[in-house]
Amino acid sequence: MVSYTFSRELRLLTPREFDNVFQNPFRVASPLFTILCKPNSSISPRIGLTIAKKRVKLAVQRNRIKRCARDSFRLHQHQLPPVDLVLMVKGDISNTDNEELHKQLERLWSKISRQYLALQPKS
Repeated sequence: MVSYTFSRELRLLTPREFDNVFQNPFRVASPLFTILCKPNSSISPRIGLTIAKKRVKLAVQRNRIKRCARDSFRLHQHQLPPVDLVLMVKGDISNTDNEELHKQLERLWSKISRQYLALQPKS
């Protein structure tokens, strides 16, 4: 049976792990989000969230966006390749509803899978 938990192994936890992703990543973007991706050595994807106070002023809204992103990642984690991801917000998206956030993230997950396959060396 497939597990849809969001355990510690699926998160970027330390500044060093975030810095590693910021060095030479491939990126995917939508009107609302930018996701930096870098292949990792584990068997599962890991995600880190950075939502700047400059972009989304209220903590309530930042937390709502993080919850949506974590939930979408949790549901799609088995379709993603083994990459480390850092999700960033592009502009003020505090008025965007959860349905639209999930739709944008779903598109980004499929883009990540396609780009990851394109980067893999052909054997």
